Amino acid sequence: MILVLCVLNISVHASDFPLTLDYYAKTCPTVFDMVRKESECAVLSNPRNAALIIRLHFHDCFVQGCDASVLLDDTISLKGEKKAAPNRNSLKGYDIIDKIKNMVESECPGIVSCADILTIAARDAVILVGGPYWDVPVGRKDSVTAGHDLAESNIPTPNQSLLSLISKFLYQGLSVTDMVALSGSHTIGVARCTNYRDRIYGDFRATTRLNPISEPYLAKLKSSCPNNGGDNNITTLDHVTPNLFDNSYYHILLKGEGLLNSDQELYSSVFGVQTKELVKKYAADPITFFQQFADSMVKMGNILNPESFVTGEVRKNCRFVNT
Repeated sequence: MILVLCVLNISVHASDFPLTLDYYAKTCPTVFDMVRKESECAVLSNPRNAALIIRLHFHDCFVQGCDASVLLDDTISLKGEKKAAPNRNSLKGYDIIDKIKNMVESECPGIVSCADILTIAARDAVILVGGPYWDVPVGRKDSVTAGHDLAESNIPTPNQSLLSLISKFLYQGLSVTDMVALSGSHTIGVARCTNYRDRIYGDFRATTRLNPISEPYLAKLKSSCPNNGGDNNITTLDHVTPNLFDNSYYHILLKGEGLLNSDQELYSSVFGVQTKELVKKYAADPITFFQQFADSMVKMGNILNPESFVTGEVRKNCRFVNT
């Protein structure tokens, strides 16, 4: 019943405003080239930047839709999302989007929204570390509001159960298949000790079925993440190919070695009949994973904020609403 109610609430977040591939064809025809160039500079200088951009996009779309609200700084009159619990120590890379925006503004002032820039950059980031290509529909507007409280409630957290995760994705109009595919983005990026401590001192051995092959990895995790202290120590989400976008993440889940509880739940939860089969499917067939990931990224990018098309704008600076 809970899941059904969540689905019925999707209309609050969905939008009838169409996005198109050629929205900027006449007004800023080089926008995709400019975003790609700046994204390439960022990712080639540090492959971890790809994960930062993707995470920004994900956290943006799960709060008020993909409207660049996540990029807004706090002001006297606006409480942004950056200091919300799921974002405070998790989101970085704002400076990358600033650089891309400055480049685009120099060529096409007041034309391209920060929301579109972030969505395009997320696609380019995936490609730059070996992931799939997809066309990015554009035409989003930037919100003049932020959703600090929504960020607290809408964004999935590292220790959540499978059913909680499913409900949060369904609320956004995303299916279980979308959830498992989008989780595959954890094939790149890192996590803080505080977000995986409970996992490695909890059921990690149980999900690996006490496999001795997994013991050296677990020992390494515990050395970098003690029971007390070291909250900000980091480790890669994918310890096999941490800087390559591939299907290694799903192989890790099959071995029971998922770093975050929310990841391993996809395969090990007693409620995960469907998710377990999808994990097996994407582990066995990287092409199918890439195809579904691309489709699901387009679907997530199409979660829009209807209000932004009425009161929204194209920000001059992604950190502040226009004055």
